[in-house]
Amino acid sequence: MANKAKILATAEFNPDMKRYLLINGILVLVATIVGIVLIPIWAILAPIFIQKYFDRLHCELTTRSLRFEKGFIFHVERTIPLDKIQDLTFKEGPLLKAFGLNVLKIETAGNTGQGMSDLTLIGIIDAANFRNMVLNQRDNVTENRGTATTDQPDTLEVLKEIRDSLKNIEAKI
Repeated sequence: MANKAKILATAEFNPDMKRYLLINGILVLVATIVGIVLIPIWAILAPIFIQKYFDRLHCELTTRSLRFEKGFIFHVERTIPLDKIQDLTFKEGPLLKAFGLNVLKIETAGNTGQGMSDLTLIGIIDAANFRNMVLNQRDNVTENRGTATTDQPDTLEVLKEIRDSLKNIEAKI
């Protein structure tokens, strides 16, 4: 990897996502019935953790991959090569719509679970534009796979050196 991947775009996240996560947590606690007693604790502690979670959200599109970081207690960092991305879909439910949010689900080749995604991004500002940028870059990467790119001359040189070494070995045998 002689050349470092260039950052093409960085996704920004909607701050309304914090309120969505807070309300969604309350709804889950109400639905469990037993969790109703935990609502006051959730209402006090959740905004602190949600803010720290939101501060650590980061997603960027590079020339080679889609890189995503999230998490406060459990830190997750994912890098998905663009040529492995099969589909990017939008999901929008009533609660998400009320907050002006949507979910961008990224599915990759080798995804084993039916209907499951490898990465779910909630609350990207201008998600449709970001989705199009990812798909366009993915198409650029997959179209250029068969043609010469900046990485291939290095690979070709290594293969030539290996070939020459094998010829030398054969000549000595």
